[in-house]
Amino acid sequence: MKKDIIQKEGLGTVETKYATFAEPPHEMVLESGAKLGPITLAYETYGELNKDKSNVVLIVHALSGDAHAAGWHDGDKHPGWWDNMIGPGKAFDTEKYFIICSNVIGGCKGSTGPASINPKTGKPYGLSFPLITIRDMVQAQKLLLDQMGIKKILAVAGGSMGGQQVLKWAIDYPEMVRSAIPIATTTRHTAQQIALNEVGRQAIMADPDWQGGDYYGKTIPARGLALARMIGHITYMSDKSMAEKFGRKLISKEKGGFDFSQDFEVENYLKYRGDSFVQRFDANSYLYITKALDYFDLAEDGKLTDALRKAKAKFLIIAFTSDWLYPTYQSKEIVKALKANDIDVSFCEVSSDYGHDAFLVEVEGQSRLIKHFLARVQKEIKA
Repeated sequence: MKKDIIQKEGLGTVETKYATFAEPPHEMVLESGAKLGPITLAYETYGELNKDKSNVVLIVHALSGDAHAAGWHDGDKHPGWWDNMIGPGKAFDTEKYFIICSNVIGGCKGSTGPASINPKTGKPYGLSFPLITIRDMVQAQKLLLDQMGIKKILAVAGGSMGGQQVLKWAIDYPEMVRSAIPIATTTRHTAQQIALNEVGRQAIMADPDWQGGDYYGKTIPARGLALARMIGHITYMSDKSMAEKFGRKLISKEKGGFDFSQDFEVENYLKYRGDSFVQRFDANSYLYITKALDYFDLAEDGKLTDALRKAKAKFLIIAFTSDWLYPTYQSKEIVKALKANDIDVSFCEVSSDYGHDAFLVEVEGQSRLIKHFLARVQKEIKA
């Protein structure tokens, strides 16, 4: 009954759609030079597209996200991953805007990725799937919008890896993007960020069930993927949030068992996170997407100021005080480079104890900022 009430107040039941396309001759040229096609993107839309198609907001997801950003699927126990931000009266108000969210290529939730069937072999791609980049993800999204007849985007918004896509949208398609909202993100990974991803990849590849990526139809590398997720999840939280949520609490009120079973609540929580992730994500997709994150370099080893000179959008950049995965100084670097180019940019560091995950949790502060920003952008467009 409670779920029914939530549905009535929000978007209710939504469906995932699928679009298949590629540039002639039916393949998209990737940044690596490899070709991929045909390509299918899973996507969802919320709200109504207005007559002149000027109210489009593109939402781009983080590493483990997908097209299901808001509303409910039949049988779901939880709504989409950003349901608290998308819907009637919310930050991305579906009574005003037409929201689009697609699963990235390389993903495993309906878009073409390593688990997809290679039309040339009739078998899953596995490691024969070409390496993809953030640029490739954005290029595929552009093809989707082209197919939908959309020429302008009011805003493109996303957190973490989504923020990287936002930045790439702004410089690759400057005439199309009117405003950009990169949240809790960076223009390039540091050595530490690459190292954390590499440990996760090695955990997967060290699992005997990985079998060189050829595990489809066999036993999946569950242990390796669960461990990779456990490592990743630690980086999404902050020291304070973990202390407040778990501290040194034991699973039972008795003393530790003096063995290697899970004694502490935090151990049990991480195991739960790892095990549940295995049920919804593909290990090879995890390898490919984390590698795309590590390859990302907006400035391409040049000056960030030069790279962002191409942008014409208005920017709202949001960071969080306790985010140690993508700390605030990385957002400030973007702000500084935009200001050097005399580009309209607003910046806010939101006080939060939730760490990197704050972009999924801190609803009130983000909503207020985003609502005002989008209203200003629309007003200036109409003026």
